[in-house]
Amino acid sequence: MQIAHIRQRLRELGARPEHEQRVLRDWLQVRPHDSGRRRPVDYLPLALRLALPSIDAELRGMARLVATHPVDDGSARLLVGLHDEQMVESVLLPRGGLCISSQVGCAVGCQFCMTGRSGLLRQLTSGEMLAQVALARTQRAVKKVVFMGMGEPAHNLDNVMDAIELLGTEGNLGHKNIVFSTVGDARAFERLPQGSVKPALAVSLHTTKADLRERLLPRAPKFTPEELVALADDYGRATAYPVQYQWTLLEDINDGEDEIDGIVKLFKGRYGVLNIISFNTIPDSAFTRPSEERAREMIRILHRRGVLAKLRDSAAQEVDGGCGQLRARAVMQTQRTVVRIQAG
Repeated sequence: MQIAHIRQRLRELGARPEHEQRVLRDWLQVRPHDSGRRRPVDYLPLALRLALPSIDAELRGMARLVATHPVDDGSARLLVGLHDEQMVESVLLPRGGLCISSQVGCAVGCQFCMTGRSGLLRQLTSGEMLAQVALARTQRAVKKVVFMGMGEPAHNLDNVMDAIELLGTEGNLGHKNIVFSTVGDARAFERLPQGSVKPALAVSLHTTKADLRERLLPRAPKFTPEELVALADDYGRATAYPVQYQWTLLEDINDGEDEIDGIVKLFKGRYGVLNIISFNTIPDSAFTRPSEERAREMIRILHRRGVLAKLRDSAAQEVDGGCGQLRARAVMQTQRTVVRIQAG
């Protein structure tokens, strides 16, 4: 369900803008309608009051919790079921963060990502993205939302922008605590500055070498790393939010001294931080996870050479929960069950 459709239904029930805001705010912030100083009976139109139970059920029904996989560091991967039996993943991050999905599957085909193996199955609606936030808030407080789960947000831009706008208004999130992550798409750089809510930007970079990036991200836009960082830097300076550059560290692929030299050259004078995340091992992959010591040594060298870099945890590595893995296992289990039933 799209947010526009939800708004239209509320209006058909007599809702004025302040009524829409209240219903959507209560949903996104997981608050009872009778919280605060004003109760629904005091100010909502009668038709809307009578329809609230069914509306609330529809909103909650857009995302249901299929499974939870907690980790000792305080993170947890959530397998989320949608109305058509498709599934996506959300991740509860330490310190109140939440990573949500914008698509079922992904068309970019990053070679180190499990999600990309399935290709793009369908777009999520704006309501389904926001429903992941509401669902997560039934588990714990959410203070930051990152569009960095399954899918490429720039490939579902209209719906993502609608979701961002509501998160920044009725969702009780500061604009810098909403993060739009992209492999680099010209449409995103055009649209993000035009929004009333301007999120922080994260860019999946992964290498300073144009030819290697094309191999690792075969269907990403053909920006060179230099062009991509320049575009991102302009947006970061315009919003005063440092850009977060994502770098999945792959042993003997992008962890060498040549890449360190390239990073130092590429990031000189740039407004951002480099987040290095060690590869989250997936089955049948040609890539391997570098040692913890190599990752930490890379960070130390970059710091000495003047680059702001951080080593980030790969959430749910302990439960083999890299992005797309939980969904893939659930789909395989369902397929095995169907085969057994048919065989029986």
